[in-house]
Amino acid sequence: MLDKTKKQADLYRMVMPDHLCPYGLKSKWLLERKGFEVNDHHLKTREETDAFQEKHNVETTPQTFINGERIGGYDDLRDRFTGYDKDADDKTYTPVIVIFAVCTLMALAVSWFVFGTIFNIRTIEWFAAFSMTVLAIQKLKDVESFSTMFLNYDLLARQWVPYGYLYALGEAAAGILMIAGGIFGVVGAPIALFIGTVGAASVFTAVYIDKRELKCACVGGNSNVPLGFVSLTENLVMMAMGVWMLVK
Repeated sequence: MLDKTKKQADLYRMVMPDHLCPYGLKSKWLLERKGFEVNDHHLKTREETDAFQEKHNVETTPQTFINGERIGGYDDLRDRFTGYDKDADDKTYTPVIVIFAVCTLMALAVSWFVFGTIFNIRTIEWFAAFSMTVLAIQKLKDVESFSTMFLNYDLLARQWVPYGYLYALGEAAAGILMIAGGIFGVVGAPIALFIGTVGAASVFTAVYIDKRELKCACVGGNSNVPLGFVSLTENLVMMAMGVWMLVK
């Protein structure tokens, strides 16, 4: 029996031999983290689940009730406690920030391992090369979606559609070659310089001349990263790396 002096919640979630609802687990964890004692009701069959949904006129589970009031699913519960209500169409820089932060740490770690210090020119080179490679992975994991979004603004891809597919491969190749350095970096430099120059011109034209509000394909298709400063910076870094590898 639940202690009436504590905050209490009723949670109905699917717990079946072949399915344990992840959102149900997250709802239980969130409720407990907020100090609730949870009356955890398991829906153990499809029939139980269907009957519950019909009774409460809901289409999904889990469902949380607090003091008899139906709060809803996990997203509703999270919104209730944290005010976090993410719109699927909201613009965000989070994917790019995460990639750059991780690539920075990777570059520092490799520099420390190789040179025993993080203060080395190769640290900067590795950061740029790691970033290019990881961004390329984001594009290549769904190159069809990337190429479609890319066609919204890239000047060369609009003239020659296959470039939308080759861009991600070129970015990956240039990044990997620059990680290796030496003669490999010299081979990768023209690739980075070419795609960076075309990319920078395309972004500058779309954003700062045509004043278009577009989403950037820099972290792959279907992203909500706005086209603008970040995507322009990505291409300028590739240009700079291309020039640096050729002249150093």
